[in-house]
Amino acid sequence: MSLPLLRFKPILREYLWGNRRLAELGKPLGDGNHYAESWEVVDHGIDQSIVADGPLAGTTLHQLAAEHGPALFGRHHPQRQFPLLFKYLDCQRTLSVQVHPNDEQGAKLDPPDLGKTEAWVVLAAEPNSHIYAGLKPGVDRANLERESANGNCESCLHAFEPRVGDCLLIEAGTVHALGAGLLVAEIQQASDTTFRLYDWNRHDTDGKPRTLHVRQALDTINYHRGPVDPVVPQATNQRHIERLVTCDKFILDRSRLSAPQQFASDDRFHILAAIDGSVTVQSGDSPRELRRGDTLLIPASCRQFNVTPQGRAVLLDMYLP
Repeated sequence: MSLPLLRFKPILREYLWGNRRLAELGKPLGDGNHYAESWEVVDHGIDQSIVADGPLAGTTLHQLAAEHGPALFGRHHPQRQFPLLFKYLDCQRTLSVQVHPNDEQGAKLDPPDLGKTEAWVVLAAEPNSHIYAGLKPGVDRANLERESANGNCESCLHAFEPRVGDCLLIEAGTVHALGAGLLVAEIQQASDTTFRLYDWNRHDTDGKPRTLHVRQALDTINYHRGPVDPVVPQATNQRHIERLVTCDKFILDRSRLSAPQQFASDDRFHILAAIDGSVTVQSGDSPRELRRGDTLLIPASCRQFNVTPQGRAVLLDMYLP
């Protein structure tokens, strides 16, 4: 069976650090003022992307993985679940200082989960915004534990002011936090396990200190991993495509388009996200328009698809190694 191009309904998440900037990406916000995340492609327990239209409308991503695995995954079939999660984040307040487990650590949780290696692409950054990624040189567990307990965790963290277009690879075990004023696209393993080490002495909507997971975080951090800075994009054999991330969990490419391009099948799925401009994606007789903030899942069974920009456009392309 050949699957069509798949568009899903976004899943919106409200957290105290969000606001309403996801509307700039075309997300259907309600009346609240704390829209923090839009999950575009996810298969993680009860969190399920649902096909928005077409002959498979109403089908969950997990159903697609279970019932149409060869068509969806191609060379990567079989999979217990769809292995990647793609989302947008509106960081109007600084996020907690946190860390995610690796696969081995995640398997020991109750219930077990995947690890969480992730990568960010900065879509917008207000002046004086910061990203915290990795530990400063020489910081060990004792330093971090002491300074966190004293409310001075920031002194242990490597920080910098990001620019639009920056990409960071945050491997599992890396302590990190996104700062206020950032709009970010994130590709990650399909996990939702986060250990908060420090939360800037904030309180939740009930006036209580937010829950921390200090011991779990300290046990999870890789203390041999120092400062993390933006990646240096690498050229590929196609002039319009640059490689941002290659790791054992996913590959992340960025395409800058000003003319139509044809993509041949490589027998694996692709998550295609428009982060600037608009394009038309066509496979067979099914054209799909992608505007900024839109996402398509291209199944492995799509033997060929064409992408036509309206003027200039920038896409993220995410897939398994």
